[in-house]
Amino acid sequence: MTEQTITTTKTPTPSTTGPTRSVATPSGLSSEHGVTTIADTVVSKIAGIAARDVSGVHSLGGGAARAVGALRERIPGSRVNHSQGVSVEVGERQAAVDIELIAEYGVAISDLAASVRRNVITSVERMTGLQVTEVNLQVSDVHLPEEDDADEESVRTVRVQ
Repeated sequence: MTEQTITTTKTPTPSTTGPTRSVATPSGLSSEHGVTTIADTVVSKIAGIAARDVSGVHSLGGGAARAVGALRERIPGSRVNHSQGVSVEVGERQAAVDIELIAEYGVAISDLAASVRRNVITSVERMTGLQVTEVNLQVSDVHLPEEDDADEESVRTVRVQ
């Protein structure tokens, strides 16, 4: 067998005569080569898509936001607003998320909240490298299945004139 020698070296401490440099906690967003900043809209879109992916979430946003969103979606060439009902605060290394949602009738809201939090935290942290400090949820309504039937009938009656 051969004997291995392990050598350890200490990193030199900055001298008092030379320039000093603060050493930040390593993260994927900053390095010696530069800093990456992530806009609030990026985090809010990721959080919105992650929240909508959870079974039991009917939609995001309050009544007025959903009404404006429904009008916007009917305009040809328009896009879905993925950050509707989502507000975020983004710092250098952390993010906080607030979501307003409509739950499907019959879903246990406590289980739904836990699932939304877990999915939002996982998605935002994985995609951005930011630490999510909190996800606050506001359940503003419960969607009833018969509400869809009434909407479909109103669309059918004005189909051709």
